[in-house]
Amino acid sequence: MDQHDLNLQIKEEREKKKISWLTSVKLKYVKLGYWDASRHFVWFVALPVLFVAIASLGLGRHDLHRLCEALHYHLANLLACTAAMVFAATLYAFSRPTPVYLIDFACYKPPDELKCSRDRFIQASRSTGRFTQESIDFQRKIVDRSGLGDETYLPPVVFMAEPRGSMALAREETEMVMFSAVEELLDKTQIKAKEVGILIVNCSLFVPTPSLSAAIVRRFGMRGNIQSYNLGGMGCSAGVIAVALARDLLQVHPETLAMVVSTESCTLNWYHGNDRAKLLPNCIFRMGGAALLLATSSRRIKPKYELVHAVRTHKGASDESYQCVFQDEDSSGTIGVNLSKDLMAQAGDALKTNITTLGPLILPVSEQLCFFATLVARKLLGNRKIKPYIPDFKLAVEHFCIHAGGRAVLDAIQHNLGLSARHLEPSRITLHRFGNTSSSSLWYELGYAEAKGRVRRGHRVWQIAFGSGFKCNSAVWVALRDVEPRGPGAWSDCIDRYPVPVVAFD
Repeated sequence: MDQHDLNLQIKEEREKKKISWLTSVKLKYVKLGYWDASRHFVWFVALPVLFVAIASLGLGRHDLHRLCEALHYHLANLLACTAAMVFAATLYAFSRPTPVYLIDFACYKPPDELKCSRDRFIQASRSTGRFTQESIDFQRKIVDRSGLGDETYLPPVVFMAEPRGSMALAREETEMVMFSAVEELLDKTQIKAKEVGILIVNCSLFVPTPSLSAAIVRRFGMRGNIQSYNLGGMGCSAGVIAVALARDLLQVHPETLAMVVSTESCTLNWYHGNDRAKLLPNCIFRMGGAALLLATSSRRIKPKYELVHAVRTHKGASDESYQCVFQDEDSSGTIGVNLSKDLMAQAGDALKTNITTLGPLILPVSEQLCFFATLVARKLLGNRKIKPYIPDFKLAVEHFCIHAGGRAVLDAIQHNLGLSARHLEPSRITLHRFGNTSSSSLWYELGYAEAKGRVRRGHRVWQIAFGSGFKCNSAVWVALRDVEPRGPGAWSDCIDRYPVPVVAFD
């Protein structure tokens, strides 16, 4: 077999892996969703059954009145019935998870001097003298097709004549992002830093000692018994993981507040080699971060959202998934993050698994019945005989915040879920304005929808994030009030300019 035939065979195998997730849904993931949805099914069934039982006995109003009089003269029976009712109510109350609310969030907006147009990015890459002309041309091609605009941000080290990342510069970058976001959040909520009892920071590629969470505790003088956590190496989906962790901790400590800070550092992770797979992150990742405040009660401020569901999917048991986003050295020993050509296929597989589990939790009953019936029929009669049914998630969700990982990712999700251009607008505009800010991109997207005044009471927001491992994580929120744009924010000075056509130059 010559090289040409070998390349064709590899291409064919790759195309097979890109088959739509809709044609290969596994029944076990559907079971997971229905199991989660049915945990409290008995409580919803018990009351109607009780009424049906009373009706079947033919007990009318006068019969019930005589029964109450009889119980009045039988104190022991009355006390037993009361105790049984109190026990059942207590058991139900303790079996239900404590609701978790999002008080507010803040997204960091870097200063204007750190703005990086596509031309400035190419000029900065060329000025290092470390890239071949082929690598420069490749980067130009990627940034022109990526969906990024000319107002994204990069840290100062990228623009230095001799860019040399250091621990000091990396700390400076992350602290600038984190501290600014936390300050804005505390100002918006009028919450004091010492009121926060749980602090979770996620940053995938920069994990110093002392930790980034310790830096926030020190900067804001937080209390000595704060429970702080630092999540590293978990990729762009770590923000949803941090929210899920905060939710679980608040079940144990319901009287406190939880703060989540999501960011990523570019300073020490800017790749200076010529491996194309490692050059991709340089072209799409940009500077950003967000901070959010969670609680189990409304406190002094009425919360914006309630966390309804958080579904996590991990495909790391597969070698292809585990290695599709991988940090290692290139042939010259330069460290970088490799994005494999199988990334889109692995992302599609993870998304398929995640939404198959989430679907039974949020889809209307009619959509669930159609989807489940089609799935069973395809299993029994064969996949080729029956066309797969595509659930309409637009019936369950008003706002989609899909991780702005790149134009190709957004195109694929829009096609597979049958979403409109308006549904993808927050993600595409966030990618255009701020680039891929890793785990914080979901909050820039929700911030865009809020700045446009589109979030109304009762609306559901679905956040979908992808990350190394490979992971796909979802969070579903319901708006508790109409969210009106107010105060300064990441979008306040530019929201009137959007949406704009996002052009890719081929």
